[in-house]
Amino acid sequence: MSENTVKHEHKQCGGKNIEKMEEIGKTMPVEEEIYDVAELFKVLGDQTRVKILFTLIKDEMCVCDIAELLEMSQSAISHQLRVLKQARLVKYRREGKTVYYSVSDEHVAIILNMGIEHISE
Repeated sequence: MSENTVKHEHKQCGGKNIEKMEEIGKTMPVEEEIYDVAELFKVLGDQTRVKILFTLIKDEMCVCDIAELLEMSQSAISHQLRVLKQARLVKYRREGKTVYYSVSDEHVAIILNMGIEHISE
């Protein structure tokens, strides 16, 4: 039996819509994808990281500018950027000795803006 196949032995509730359960089961992401989405939301569960991402949606910035804007230490910002980079939410480029960070792609802005939209309803 596949991971997403409904088991028919469950008899505790009165629901009998086996076809609907099987159809929904077929569309469920695999465990690895569910794990990865949960990890993404863990990363987004930190206010500082979310502030950094909202900052970087507007334009790329270096650590010192982000730190000044958010009134935090460069060390704290660097740590959070490392976490965001590992989660593939930010990317960077070097220009001489300066490293500039930006969001990885348009999905980051979409996720954050949908979050704002959701809480505003």
